[in-house]
Amino acid sequence: MGLFTREIEKAPCTVEVSHCFESLHAHVRFNNGAVVYPGDEVLVEGPEIMAPFGEIVTEDRTATIVRASKLEQLWTRLTGDFEVMELCEFSFSEEVTL
Repeated sequence: MGLFTREIEKAPCTVEVSHCFESLHAHVRFNNGAVVYPGDEVLVEGPEIMAPFGEIVTEDRTATIVRASKLEQLWTRLTGDFEVMELCEFSFSEEVTL
């Protein structure tokens, strides 16, 4: 993989979608041990998975992993902390109520 080139990799995966009172989540587990690094993109192939309330749905799918170039990996590592801070909400007023 070069400074500007990207690689595409196919990987079998297991998708778990939970729509329960205790947990609302979607997880992808790669069955071949593939690892996603900063800057990589993952696209799970197939139609969307809709879990009815109170159920957990598990399906085997294929994922396409687009590997980031070395330059994209570096940029993601340098700017990643700033993007995470956008998710935080800070309040410095004394009249905070929850």
